[in-house]
Amino acid sequence: MHRLVTAATAAAALLQPLAAAAQAPVAAARPDRAAFRELYRELVETNTTSSVGDCTQAARQVAARLSAAGYADSDLTVYVPEGRPRDGGLVATLAGADAKRPALLLLAHIDVVEAKREDWQRDPFQLIEEDGFFYARGASDDKAQAAIFADTMIRLKQRGTAPRRTVKLALTCGEEGSNERVLNGAGWLVDHRPELVRAGFAFNEGGGGRTAPGGGPETLGVQVAQKSPRNFILEVTDRGGHSSQPRPDNAIYRLAAALTRLSTLRFPVRLNPVSQAYLAKAGALREDATGAAMVRLAATPGDAAAAEAVSRDLALDPLLRTTCVATMLEAGHAANALPQRAAASVNCRIVPGETADETRAAIERVVADPQVKILRSKIQERPVAESAPLDPAILRPIAAIGAKHFPGVPVILTQSAGATDATYLSKIGVPTYGIPGLWNDPATAGTHGLNERIPADALYRGRDYIYDLVGYVAQH
Repeated sequence: MHRLVTAATAAAALLQPLAAAAQAPVAAARPDRAAFRELYRELVETNTTSSVGDCTQAARQVAARLSAAGYADSDLTVYVPEGRPRDGGLVATLAGADAKRPALLLLAHIDVVEAKREDWQRDPFQLIEEDGFFYARGASDDKAQAAIFADTMIRLKQRGTAPRRTVKLALTCGEEGSNERVLNGAGWLVDHRPELVRAGFAFNEGGGGRTAPGGGPETLGVQVAQKSPRNFILEVTDRGGHSSQPRPDNAIYRLAAALTRLSTLRFPVRLNPVSQAYLAKAGALREDATGAAMVRLAATPGDAAAAEAVSRDLALDPLLRTTCVATMLEAGHAANALPQRAAASVNCRIVPGETADETRAAIERVVADPQVKILRSKIQERPVAESAPLDPAILRPIAAIGAKHFPGVPVILTQSAGATDATYLSKIGVPTYGIPGLWNDPATAGTHGLNERIPADALYRGRDYIYDLVGYVAQH
């Protein structure tokens, strides 16, 4: 109990807004948004899927815009990993006046998840503004933040004076990492060009916020912890044969039975100081039974009834525990033959403190069939996530400038159910924070799914918030 109070109290103190910054934003006409929207449109409409897309092209387009804004060629590095002509990225540097002050790195990925036109209501690779939303693959994840970071670098350059702190921008490919052919650009930079991304700390995706029922942000999040993704393959092999002579022992049937058992796997609740503090603060803001259960669970992690109540909210359940889910199937070799192989991809998101070996053992126990092999996927694995330190010099400006742009909206430390490229930066000692500003509704955002969208209000207000935040931190 003492540990929880300490973590929650520290988090609350760190996120107290600075009085000087807590003033309402001034409404004004914004002609500068046109250039930003064009940058955003170009980035979104450049296909950067792993199948047919070209991140290198997107990186060069952004580099051209930075060059037009006054960046010298020596400030811009378009890197292309050997043998991967479409997997390039960009690192841009705005030199600070104080070389001893640690640099700030802005990290965003420009690759996107696959999207099939026949499944979408609108062309996924055309930016469409409709009913107050921008629709497109990558409209939110992560080209909104990539465009804002690039736009921020342009605006900082246009100030005409160097900031005190060097600011770097890294736009990378391969973050989505959905198959074994994908090369992670952030990981490549860390391994091959660490000097380009070495910094005192970094701002990244993963924070955001949640949409209020009436629009605008209900809460703003600062991601300081995240789960670790690990992928497994469930595989059944058989001698096969002619389909005219079916046998009960069919590879597809055996795999289907194993997946049905896997669907019942539920990992135990495992909280940490960040997830406990989030439950306590976010729960206190809600005026419903779920909120009350969140507060009870934060105070007493062993409260099974509270955990069950919180778990009914599908957005909250992954905060509590490791999760595993089947995501892809592959089986058979001919329509008129018994299957010789059936396999399923299983994606797990592991909470801090648990290991991939423990997760695999849990899958084995629930599948309970020695003929079902449980293999580690060949998809490139990220390093285990490390939580960012609760540094007041970073967290207080995040909250204070949030109070200026979003008066009355609470800023809460969060643990992401997903994972970001922050895991790679931890290898070279760069603590990384998922910053707020780009709020969305998880139920309708379409992230990694159909009809991905972001509120136009979130995009534009988030742009202004992030620019002010980066500008402040660059001077301090």
